[in-house]
Amino acid sequence: MIDKNKVKELALEWLEGKEYFLVDATVDEQNKITVEIDHRDGVWIEDCCELSRFIEEHFDRDVEDFELEVGSAGIGQPFKVLQQYVNSIGYDVELLTADGKKMEGAMKSADEQGFVVTVLEKQRVEGKKRPQMVEVDKAFGYDDVKWVKSIIDFK
Repeated sequence: MIDKNKVKELALEWLEGKEYFLVDATVDEQNKITVEIDHRDGVWIEDCCELSRFIEEHFDRDVEDFELEVGSAGIGQPFKVLQQYVNSIGYDVELLTADGKKMEGAMKSADEQGFVVTVLEKQRVEGKKRPQMVEVDKAFGYDDVKWVKSIIDFK
């Protein structure tokens, strides 16, 4: 079976000095290798092909047969690495908390410890008879959520 760590090392070697980053690399029981990369401005098919050729050059199909798929992390897929959270700062995201609550808001910040999303909530405002919609910053640790995804807006 092809070593997942070897695949990751090769992908990281190719990515070095480029603005792309590695999202995930997997190898299943049938030797299907899947490498997901991302870039703040999107992923070009030509770069996926180049990375695919680079990885393929380092394995011998006569020794071990494999299938190789290199692509983008995918629009609408849950975030897997910190760089995806950082790249979404200033953009709308949807998340599902660990206790099952869905919410939407704008990604305000993200670092190794967690992230902050600005959401709209109804709250009582002093001097007002009815609750008002106000912006509230909600801080989360990565273990506090089941998933976070970008909201795609085609407007």
